[in-house]
Amino acid sequence: MPLYALIARDRPGLEHRQANRPAHLEHMAKLDAGGRIRYGGPLVNDSQDMVGSLIIIEAESLDDAKATYAEDPYVIHNVFEHYEVVETMPVFPRGN
Repeated sequence: MPLYALIARDRPGLEHRQANRPAHLEHMAKLDAGGRIRYGGPLVNDSQDMVGSLIIIEAESLDDAKATYAEDPYVIHNVFEHYEVVETMPVFPRGN
């Protein structure tokens, strides 16, 4: 199944992320339980503050991936200043 990455940068300040983090993690847990997440985690700055997200999911199509990401509370509640969803394909590690 194709892979799609969400690459996002947060709005300034951690309060938006912190307020929506429990709902975001619940959403991610459902995707994980369905076997769709290949990678998910925050982007961090030099101080280790969360400043964005990188998530890679399996989806049938780009439209399906965009619809899935649109259900994420971080997207719904405008935690991200900007984000994009792009198709990606694994090269490393070898054997995938």
